[in-house]
Order: sequence, then structure tokens, then C-alpha cells
Amino acid sequence: MIRRLVFLVGSCGTFWLLVGLPARHWGGGDAAVVFLGTALLLCLAPGVATLVWGEWALQQSPDRQLILVLGGGSVRMAFVLAAGWVLYRWAPYYQRQAAFLVWLLVGYLFTLALDVALLLAGRTDCVFRGKQ
Repeated sequence: MIRRLVFLVGSCGTFWLLVGLPARHWGGGDAAVVFLGTALLLCLAPGVATLVWGEWALQQSPDRQLILVLGGGSVRMAFVLAAGWVLYRWAPYYQRQAAFLVWLLVGYLFTLALDVALLLAGRTDCVFRGKQ
């Protein structure tokens, strides 16, 4: 569990460096690095919560796993959208910056894909591994 959390946080930091720094150089300026960093932090909080919840739910009954899939995705999306909207509307640096919304989408999709991959990698009874 701890290994997956460290991997999630480390991967977000690596993604920030590998994508944010070139974007800064290619015309995004310092705002690209700040926007991507903020987006990843906003997405990382529910990502960690979903990963912890998922580890617990994967050991439970199938109905609880369904709740994880539906509830985890809903909670993640609601949190990121609400926090992003607050920054976009009222935080001076992010106010009315469409680029921030683009970076928020990029960060959201990256952390979502990484979180799902980590949850599936944690399954021991996965159909993809030939067990049923």
C-alpha cells in the first residue's frame, strides 16, 4: 500500500517535471509550471483517497467494489471540479486563465489513469492474469 502511494506521488512529481518544464520553455512561461503543479496537487488529494479506499474495497464484496467505482469517480471529479472552479473564479493568479483549465484536465486524466493502473495492479484475483 505504502509503495503504491509513494509511486503515485513520485509519478506526479516526475510528470510535473517532464511535462511542465518543456511547456515552460516552449512558450507557456512560468504559468505553465505553476498551473500544472497546482492541477496535480488538486488531483493528487482525491487520488490518494481513492487509492486507499480502493485497497480496502478490493478486499470486500462485489457490491462494495461497485460503490468504489461509482463513488470514487464521483468524489474525485466533484472535488477537482469544485477546487478548480474556486481557483478559476476567485484566486487572482488563476482568475480567468483558460490555460489553467487545460492543465487541470491534463493533470486529472494523468492521475486518473495512474490511480486506476495502481488499483488494478494491486488485484491478486485479476481476470487479466488468467485467474477467475
